[in-house]
Order: sequence, then C-alpha cells, then structure tokens
Amino acid sequence: MASWGLKSCSEDESSSISRSSIQEARQSRLISRQHGVSKHSGDRFIPNRSAMDFDMAFYLLTQTRKEKEKAAALASHPGQTYGKLLAERLLPNRNRILAFQARPPASSSTAEETREISRSADRILDAPDMTDDYYLNVLDWGSRNILSIALGSAVYLWNGTDGSTWELTRAEDDLGAAASVSWAPDGRYLALGLNGSDVQLWDTDSQRLLRTLRGVHRSRVGSLSWSNHILTTGGKDGKVVNNDVRIRSHVVHSYRGHRGEVCGLRWSGSGRRLASGGDDNLVHIWDLRRASTATAPRTSQGPWIHRFDKHASAVKALAWCPFQSNLLASGGGGNDRCIKLWNTENGTCLDSVDTGSQVCSLLWSKKEKELLSSHGFGQNQLTLWKYPSFRKIIDLTGHSSRVLSTAVSPDGCTVASVSGDETLRFWNVFGSPETTKRSPPKPPPDLEPFSSFSRIR
Repeated sequence: MASWGLKSCSEDESSSISRSSIQEARQSRLISRQHGVSKHSGDRFIPNRSAMDFDMAFYLLTQTRKEKEKAAALASHPGQTYGKLLAERLLPNRNRILAFQARPPASSSTAEETREISRSADRILDAPDMTDDYYLNVLDWGSRNILSIALGSAVYLWNGTDGSTWELTRAEDDLGAAASVSWAPDGRYLALGLNGSDVQLWDTDSQRLLRTLRGVHRSRVGSLSWSNHILTTGGKDGKVVNNDVRIRSHVVHSYRGHRGEVCGLRWSGSGRRLASGGDDNLVHIWDLRRASTATAPRTSQGPWIHRFDKHASAVKALAWCPFQSNLLASGGGGNDRCIKLWNTENGTCLDSVDTGSQVCSLLWSKKEKELLSSHGFGQNQLTLWKYPSFRKIIDLTGHSSRVLSTAVSPDGCTVASVSGDETLRFWNVFGSPETTKRSPPKPPPDLEPFSSFSRIR
C-alpha cells in the first residue's frame, strides 16, 4: 500500500511538472512571437505541426462507424446538450485531420451530357409525284426494315438494308390511288387506303393483292392504324371503323364522333385505346371494350372516353408515349401550331407549346424521353424536343416545302421524312442501333428496281 502511495505521489508530481513545463513553453513561444522570432515556425509550404493534436486526429481517423453513429445519436439527444457544450469548451481546436466524410452532393450546374446529332440528312432520295396534301398519310416503315411510300398513282417499297427499290402496285385512275399506307405488325402485309373508299391488303413477299375491303367508307380513306389483326380505318366521311381482317364480315366496330375528315389514327401500345384526330379540330379517345357494333349518333353523348377540343385547327399528328401508357401527344394545323400533351386517364391537358408553324407529324423516341415533330410553312423543319421540359434540342432543316409525314426505322434510330419538295430524307436523330437486326428478304429477282428512287442527290 505504501509503495502504491509513493507511486501515485510521484505521478502527481510528474504531471504537475509537465503542466508547468507546457505553460512555460507556451509563454516562451508567445514572447518570441511578440518579438518577431519563432523557433517553431514552419516554411510557407510546410504546415506548422506544433499546433496539431495528433492523438485526437488518430482517434478520429480510427473511430469505427458504429461508434460515430452512437456518438452522433447521443449528441443529438436533448439530454446531452450540456455535455456537448462542455466538450466544446474543454477541448478547443480539435480539428479532424484527413478524416473521411460523406460524399459531397452532386452539383446542380453539371452540364447535361448530349449526343451528337447531325443537322444534315444522311441520305436523300427522289420522290417524284409526291402529293402535297396535309390530310394524307403516305409513308410508313415496317418491322422488317422495308419502307412504303405512295407517290402519285403508284406505291413503292424501299429496302432499308440494301437500298433497293421496287414498285408494288400502280392504280389505273385517281380513285384507285393510295391516300394512306400502313404496315401490319409482322412487317409482311401492307394496307392501302384508297381515294375511292376501298381498302386493299397486300402480301409484299409475293407481290399479290390478298383482299379488298369494300363498303367501309363513302369517300377516301386517308388514315390507317393496326392493332394485331384489327385494321382501323378513318375516312373523309368522318367514320372510324375497326376491321377484323381474318373474317369475311370484317366490320366489327364503328365509331362516329367526328364532323370532318379523320386524318389521324393511332392505337396505343397496349392495343386498348385508340386516338383519332380530325378536320373538325377534335381529338377523340376510344376504348375498345366500350365499342359498339352500331354506329353512334353525332351527339355529345358519343361512345368516346374523352373529347379534346383545345386545338384551333385540324389534328393529324398523334403519338402515344412508349414509356408512359396514358400520355398522348397531338399537333394542330396551320391555325393552331401547338403540340399538346394529354393525360388520357382523366382527360386533362398536361402541357401545350406553340411551335410557330403547322404540325404535320409526331414521333416519340424509343430510347430517350424525346419527341420529334415535323412542320410546315416557315422553316419546313423537324424539331426535337426534350420531355417533359419541352426544351428545344435541335432543328433539322433541308426540306424546301412542308414535311408532310415521318416514319421511324425498326431499330428506333433513323427517321424518314417526305415533303412536298419531292424528296425523301433520312435523319440519324435518335442515336445508333444497339444490335444488328435480321436482314429482311430481298424483292423477287424478276422485278426491276425503280431507278429514279434509288438515286442519291
């Protein structure tokens, strides 16, 4: 016990001596600084480590995460306020040296990464006898990478893989000329809506007319849209008709709500809802489950789900969003010039932008949240928009007349546009293909390619 008491006394004495030594050293440094002399001053590029507490720094660096979380929890407790203030008073200048901290938040000013988009067309083909009619839909690109286009009295096919072109059919008179074209989902069968009210179905592999649907409309059929085996047709008579091409009595549903020509038709990706636009400035949303075999009266109590009347001109441009099933984009003609976004669940208009010119067609990107529009008089341009901000990304110019129709390639990258200037242009708008698609079959060898269409300007 005695020895323990001697040892304790010795430690106390040593501790008091050490504290007095530290105080003398501090006073000495203070006097030296006052006289402009410091033995412990460091070089201007080397920090003065005499002011650092390495023991505290080592503890903070090696402290485990659980200990840190526990300490933080205790520090945040109301009962620990006094202890925290006491620690700050007794332990001043306990700076953390090289201590790990949480990652700083990402800067909001970071520039958005954008891909390179060429302002000029990758390829330009001649399109003679192109009918400059806003209400027609004469361009479509099938799933087997074959593009169809109606020019004058003839319909031509262009192979996107090898660039070959051939004539599918030619009408004997104006009544037999195509006013609209649309590929079936399999990319083999092509539907033609004719000026004389008939609808034709073609097998493009055998170059053979399979069937003619008669008595569907009383005037030209300017719009078409497929949903599996259902071919929906829109006519100048204001009717929208569902045709089941597998059966003899093909008319299965008929809608009546437009008072003018139906110039826009689009089935949603699910095949459950149909959007129609007309020359009466209206957009209707129809539900296949509520369709009736009887023609609905022309009243406000029609079988449509929603009736949008916010456009001030004909509505031809319609596009369902591929990543948001209830979102529809619509574009108005020359007196309207607006692109509107609709929520087809509750019927509200989500946004509207005045583009400054006639909106002829709309295409959503399959890869990015972007919308492409084609326009009429003014710049006759294609404009790429960012969704949902509606920020303009780029204008693509080159056509000297309004861009009547657009179609996107099966890989979702290339956009084809046809104009009243009698040119068909291809634009690399939506990036590069990720995978190589299977090559579609070549046309029969006995058919001569249409030379004037394969010439590149």
